[in-house]
Amino acid sequence: MDWSQMLQIFLFSLICLTGSSKAVGELCKDYGREFERVFSVPGDAAMLTSTLLAPNVFNYHTVPYNISWYDPRTGRKLTSETGKTLVQGKTLWMFNIEMDDAGDYVCVVRTPSQCYKQATLLIVNQINPEECGRPQNEVEQVLTNTASAFLSCPLSDQIRKVDNYSIQWYKGCERIVEDDPLWDRFTYVSDGQKLLVAQVNPEDHGFYTCTMTFDLEGLSGRISETFVGTVKKEYCLVPKVVEPANKIIKADLGSSFSKMCRVFVLSVGGQCADLNWIARDDNIPENVSERVFQESQSEWREEEKTGVWIERQLNFLEVEEEDFYIDYTCQTWSDRGYYTASFTLHPTDPNYLLPIGVLLTSLVLMFTVSVVIYHRFKIDIVLSFRRMFPFLYTNTESDGKLYDAYVAYPHLSGSVASGEVEMFALHTLPQVLEGRCGYRLFILGRDSLPGDAVVDAVEESMWASRRLLLVYTGSTFCSGGQSDSSSSDVLEAWKSFERQMAMHRALLEGSLKVVLVELEEITPTQLAFFPESVRHLRERQGAVCWWKSSRTRRTRGLRCGRWGEEEVKEKRGASPSFSSPSLSSSSHFWKELRYYMPVRGKRTKCPEKNSLLNI
Repeated sequence: MDWSQMLQIFLFSLICLTGSSKAVGELCKDYGREFERVFSVPGDAAMLTSTLLAPNVFNYHTVPYNISWYDPRTGRKLTSETGKTLVQGKTLWMFNIEMDDAGDYVCVVRTPSQCYKQATLLIVNQINPEECGRPQNEVEQVLTNTASAFLSCPLSDQIRKVDNYSIQWYKGCERIVEDDPLWDRFTYVSDGQKLLVAQVNPEDHGFYTCTMTFDLEGLSGRISETFVGTVKKEYCLVPKVVEPANKIIKADLGSSFSKMCRVFVLSVGGQCADLNWIARDDNIPENVSERVFQESQSEWREEEKTGVWIERQLNFLEVEEEDFYIDYTCQTWSDRGYYTASFTLHPTDPNYLLPIGVLLTSLVLMFTVSVVIYHRFKIDIVLSFRRMFPFLYTNTESDGKLYDAYVAYPHLSGSVASGEVEMFALHTLPQVLEGRCGYRLFILGRDSLPGDAVVDAVEESMWASRRLLLVYTGSTFCSGGQSDSSSSDVLEAWKSFERQMAMHRALLEGSLKVVLVELEEITPTQLAFFPESVRHLRERQGAVCWWKSSRTRRTRGLRCGRWGEEEVKEKRGASPSFSSPSLSSSSHFWKELRYYMPVRGKRTKCPEKNSLLNI
């Protein structure tokens, strides 16, 4: 440090110790009077603050400075020794103010090369009983009618500088007391720094005073500030955003899309809120020629509501990939605050319902068609399957049976019908089933040895057969009528043994499968004569009907036990016999009969396993 710098600092210190108001007036840059005035009343305290410590005055962060306060009327420098004033840098505290204390007070800031001064005006009001002895201020705070509002204590700067304090609020000359029913709409908030007024009404208009009692460096004081609380009938409350609702919205690529920003504001009076759409922090244009644009803001009121609806629509003429996964935000603001609501645009999920519906419909249709086809062509399908895949079926040669089927038919004589039935059983059946299909049949009288006991032959042959073909007509089970005694005896013998044994093994033992072969259409009258076991079997599994495949059907069935003129005509060859239908193995009757016959498979039967397929 050189001698010139040391001399400068010495002179600055000397001026700070001995400077007078006259010297200040001659050497300091004058910033005039502080704009903010300080109000007080006798007996209260006041805080005066200088604004000279500011960057536009000098760089007080790097340049050393000294602050002094002066009373220009006396030229006396104010200190903290008198007990009436307290100097804290740029702040001057005055206690127990009197009327004579009103006037300007000058703050002087000295640096090594310059000094600055500024005056602050203290106004001391006369104590007016009508004004409750409090200072008047021109400050105004607004209360919104019908809403809840806060009043702020104007002493926030003083509160930050004191040690201990307590705050009391007054309306006019009345003290606002918490928990008092008279003041139930008023609540102290933040240690009294704010006063909450619930459900403001016009009666709340008036003067409000915030009074603070405090301690500062051993001194006690009281300071007050009064302002006007004005109730405005025109008001605008917090906007309530109805939509968008901060959620994901889906749209189809390439489609048009629009979204409304709708806000409701409880208000009375003119316009009090605005809306705007933004995306990626940029405003969306209002030009309708753009692909994405927002329409003009619109407003409308509901008569039954005190408020206004504000709307603004966002439009996409055609949604593109770049529009997805972006937050589109609707901004709304009023004098009560700023609020936002947004939505995010996502692509629509793939529509699986249509293909799934088509698939399920196709499957159901295919299943229905398959069931219909199978039901209609079941016999052809099964026979074709047996023919193409014989290795899936067990070879019947190893089951110990000698015959594929036992043929049982009524052994009647003396009538045209009996001869035709016997012709069918002895010639037609063997001609097709044995001659063309390769089955082996047992027919009593044809395959039994002469002299064999009929009972033993029937029983043994049934045990050796895999199926029983029961051939009958409408008169087979009729026992009354005009037939001769020998025919009746034979019929009764057949019914009492051969049929009964077959039904017993089929229904009770389950060891023999019976196939009913019906040669002519059965009338309800004829069916009534059928044994219960045959009716039950016919109802349960049906019968293979020869008469359905006849090229020329008989116009009238045989009467039970009676033969009329039709019998004579048929005997003379007027009508085709039972053996007249086609003998081709591809006709429906023979296909259906082969369907019920044993399967001629090629697979060797395993003794420890059952057949895999039994169609």
